[in-house]
Order: sequence, then C-alpha cells, then structure tokens
Amino acid sequence: MARKKANYPLVEGLEITTLAAEGKAMGRWNDVVVFVPLTVPGDVVDVQIRSKRRRFMEGFVVRYVKKSPLRAEAFCEHFGVCGGCKWQNLPYGEQLRFKTDQVRDQLTRIGKIELPEIAPCLGSAETQFYRNKLEFTFADRRWLTREEIESAGDIGDAPAVGFHIPGMFDKVLDIRKCWLQPDPSNGIRMEAKRFCVENGYTFHNARSHEGLMRNMIVRTASTGEVMVIVVFNSDDRPRITALMDHLAAKFPEITSLFYIVNTKFNDSVGDLDPVCYRGKDHIIEEMEGLQFKVGPKSFYQTNSEQAYNLYKVAREFAGLTGNEMVYDLYTGTGTIANFVSRQAKKVIGIEYVPEAIEDAKVNSALNHIENTLFYAGDMKDILTQDFINQHGRPDVIITDPPRAGMHDDVINTILFAEPERIVYVSCNPATQARDLSLLSVKYSVKKVRPVDMFPHTHHVENVVLLEKK
Repeated sequence: MARKKANYPLVEGLEITTLAAEGKAMGRWNDVVVFVPLTVPGDVVDVQIRSKRRRFMEGFVVRYVKKSPLRAEAFCEHFGVCGGCKWQNLPYGEQLRFKTDQVRDQLTRIGKIELPEIAPCLGSAETQFYRNKLEFTFADRRWLTREEIESAGDIGDAPAVGFHIPGMFDKVLDIRKCWLQPDPSNGIRMEAKRFCVENGYTFHNARSHEGLMRNMIVRTASTGEVMVIVVFNSDDRPRITALMDHLAAKFPEITSLFYIVNTKFNDSVGDLDPVCYRGKDHIIEEMEGLQFKVGPKSFYQTNSEQAYNLYKVAREFAGLTGNEMVYDLYTGTGTIANFVSRQAKKVIGIEYVPEAIEDAKVNSALNHIENTLFYAGDMKDILTQDFINQHGRPDVIITDPPRAGMHDDVINTILFAEPERIVYVSCNPATQARDLSLLSVKYSVKKVRPVDMFPHTHHVENVVLLEKK
C-alpha cells in the first residue's frame, strides 16, 4: 500500500529481502526494486521515496514495522549519518557471508568462466579500531542531523572536526568518537579541536576558502608509532608553532609530527611538501620481522593486521620454492615484493608513482633484501615484450591493480610472458572478473579467496590463483 507525498509515494510495509551492491539493502514494491539504506534483510519498514528511476526507487525509513532477527545494534553514535561503517547493524558473520556471495556473483556473472569452489571470506580479527590511517576535516560550521533540525532547539554555529557527509564536499560531521582507529587518534583530534576553539583559530570554509585549519591526518602503526600531519590554509607561523608545540607536549607518543601549508582550492596534498616539525620523518610498520618505512605520503594498506593475512594468502597461492622469477605489478611501496622476496630467486616490482618506488627501494635496503628490482612508470609502457626479453620471463606474476583493473595492453603482455602462475589481488571483484575473462584464453582459475579488509563496509578484497592451461 502507498500514498502520495510531494509526488513521491510513502511505501508502507516494505519487506527488505536482500543486500545489494554498494552496501545498500533492497525490497520490491509492485515489481519495482526499492533501495533503502541502513536496513537489513528481514526488516519490514515504511519508506519515504526520495528518488524514482525507470527501474528502481530509493528512499529512507520513516518507521520500522518489524525489525529483522538478523539485526545487530550499531555501536557508534554517528552510525547512519557519517556515511562510513554502513553495516554495523549486520552481524559480522552475515557481512562475511554476503561478501563471499558478492565475489561469487560478480566472477560468475561478469567473468562467465569456470570457477572452483570459492573459499569463505577471511574475516578480520579486529572489527573495531582496525585502521592505521584516518583523515579528518576542519569546518567552520558542523553538519546538523535531521533530528537536530526538527527539534528546533538552539543549535548555534559550532565548528566541526570530522568526516565529509557523503557526496557533499563542504559539509562536515563533527565526530566525538570514531571506532575505526586505535588510541591516541580520538584524543589527538579532540584536543586539537579544543585548543583551536579556545585560542580563536578559524576553521576552514570550503566555499569561501577562508579559515586557517583545514585537515588532520593521523597514522598509527602496529609498532605503536604515531604520525600526525596538520594541514593549514596559510603560513601563519605563530599559530602553527603554538598548535604543534601543544600537541607534542600533550601527546609524547607522537613519533612524527608534520605540518603542510595548502593554499589550493582542493584538499589533495600529494603535490605539496610536508614539513617535519618534530620527531622523525617516518614511522615504522612491521610484518613478519620485516620493517616498512612509512612517510607522510607513503601508501600502506590501512588494516595492518589483515594486510598481513592478505599477503600470506597471495604468497601461498604463488607457491614459491626459492627458484622463481616473480614480477610484482602495481607494487606500490613494494610491500608484497619484499614480503615474498625470501621465497623467490628474484622479484621485479613495477609501479606508476615514482615516490612509491623510492619507498620500495628503501624498504628493501632497510631489510637487507638484495634480490629485488623496482621500476617506476606507466604499467603499459614499462611492462612490454622488450622488458620481458631483457629481464627474463616471470615464473609467477603477482598483480594488485587499482579499482579500474588492468589495461588491455598489460593483459596482452602477461599473455605474451606466459608465467606458470598468476596471483591476482583485487579490491574490485567486478573489474577483476572482466580481466579473468580476458586471461582465460590461456589460464584457468584454480583458487579464489575473498579477504575482508574493511569490516562493517561493503568493500572486499579478493585473491585469485590462475594456472596456465
């Protein structure tokens, strides 16, 4: 049953039947799919539709008629507003089950290739405080929830330090406690906000581009080391010095304290120079006795403990005996290359970002690894038939491309190289499925193992072993 409201119906008694892509849940009303966020299968809800397309509608819950027995209680006060951790209301076992189903569906439907049985998604031991990096945004006015606006109380123009509301570059939710990153992350953010408010620091306005305080990045390593990077809108040296000195005194556990002056209209800092204000210019991550140097711009998997499990699956799939030539494509800072180097004869890592390749070389030297070589440049330009003829055919290729998957030229070069085994690590099973289909002219999929790097989200990593036919 439904009745009209502002041209969009109120759908009453909609049963949520399944989870869908991008972390949404859905039900059907008059044969039309209705996507409803923050619900779980088994919920029966009244839904206010807010957008209609030809094949589907989207809406939000105005009343729970019946709550699903599957439902879990969300543990974060910001759940449903901040946009992160969308599946807090779903028990962790169900999240893993759906991620396994999602991988199976995409590989089957898009890849259209023969698959072995897919192993269950490998869960993360930590489902809270598992991230080693978060970026917070300062804003001169905090985002108000619908409940706050409807209460019509005296709210005021309080500033915010927190996360962007999804899809809104200039709207920031003030975060009191985030469950994603371990201490001292929450303490540092809250103290920085308190100090800035009490001392009259201005917070950034993304539209007018005014206000001193822009961003804060906190990195926490498994070794206990902490890096803090504060981004300012102008080189106001007295205020920068006062805040940096205060944070250093209040949090002696900060091992690496940086600031960046960003006067640009966007928040990206990759092209700017971080200034090391106090401590060392990096922190150290550790994995199986190997040390990895992480600088202010370095990439490192954001769930340290689960990254170790992911790399162990990749290494196991690679089946190394110590005699293999391994190519590690999209090597980043060389984490996988260095991780498998002890079990290989030689590892060649290729990566687009030159700074990442410098990190990879440093990480090899730091761990006294002498059988790695790293090259920077566009993958399709470097990984050519000439390159393979020069360096030798790989016995094993490990590839961990970005979300878009691999370029056709790269796939063609892999097919030319004809390694015995390919280990394909992916953060996007849909583009992985497309690539597996292209590789299937010479390769069969032998093993599939999803790995959950991001509990309470719809994201899933997937590792596939291909063997030459």
